[in-house]
Amino acid sequence: MARLYGWGMAEISRLPQPTTDNWDWQYEGACRNLPAEMFFHPDGERGPRRRNRENAAKTICASCPVLLACRAHALAVQEPYGIWGGLSEDDRLAIIESGIPAAVSSAS
Repeated sequence: MARLYGWGMAEISRLPQPTTDNWDWQYEGACRNLPAEMFFHPDGERGPRRRNRENAAKTICASCPVLLACRAHALAVQEPYGIWGGLSEDDRLAIIESGIPAAVSSAS
């Protein structure tokens, strides 16, 4: 992850300006009232436990009305952690490294 994300934080210079038009989609997220721990791994989580948590989060994302907006945001700012728009950290890394435009990757 370090090779893409550098210091382990989303690149804030890529974030949209703080207007409601850019962020209102988050109010419609299926994850809005769920624990963040479902979407972000604890330190040291690996193997089947991590896969199971990621798959559960991706299942929630699959029926989310704002999946594409969430995914586009995560790819645009290169979110370094968590499940966003049905994509894990590794999924996003693969898309970004492949050079596939975010609009095309929404078909994943």
